[in-house]
Amino acid sequence: MKFNSKLSNWDKINLGVPQGLVLGPLLFLIYVNDLPSSVPYTLAGENSSITLFADDTSVITNDPDLTKFERNLNKNFRIIKEWFNSNLLLLNFDKTYYMRFVTKNKISNINIEYDNKMILQANFVKFLVITVDNTLSWKQHTDTIIPKLNKACFIIGRLKFYLSNHALKMVYYAFFHSVMSYGLIF
Repeated sequence: MKFNSKLSNWDKINLGVPQGLVLGPLLFLIYVNDLPSSVPYTLAGENSSITLFADDTSVITNDPDLTKFERNLNKNFRIIKEWFNSNLLLLNFDKTYYMRFVTKNKISNINIEYDNKMILQANFVKFLVITVDNTLSWKQHTDTIIPKLNKACFIIGRLKFYLSNHALKMVYYAFFHSVMSYGLIF
């Protein structure tokens, strides 16, 4: 690396990819691509699945029996820990939470562990820019996007005196419609 006309020394990299490498994200995805198939409870019909997107991993477990839910999720985390250890990776524990979808009246605590540490329960998480809460009320998400939509309305209101309808429509799609429709699948 060159900084202020000085070159840094060369060094051998034993693990990982140099920071900022264009191929870094692709190499990471190839590296972790076998994680979902390494967790047998996602394959054996145990109501679990693993979703990978960029450097985010989500374990989704579904079971109405709270005891089985807790047991299966803890089994999955033990297997994931073994996979991380085998692949010389570390889980970012500060960014690891579990969320249990519940009705408003039915809340109970469970213990989910990773490496003998309790994983904190979250009432909402951000999943690809969409804020999902544990009661699926979408309140947290709407509270997040309303300021963005207000700003878009303000911009469109100011520009309507200066732009053609065609140009205003482009501004609308860029600032309002993109925020409103993100994550809709129909």
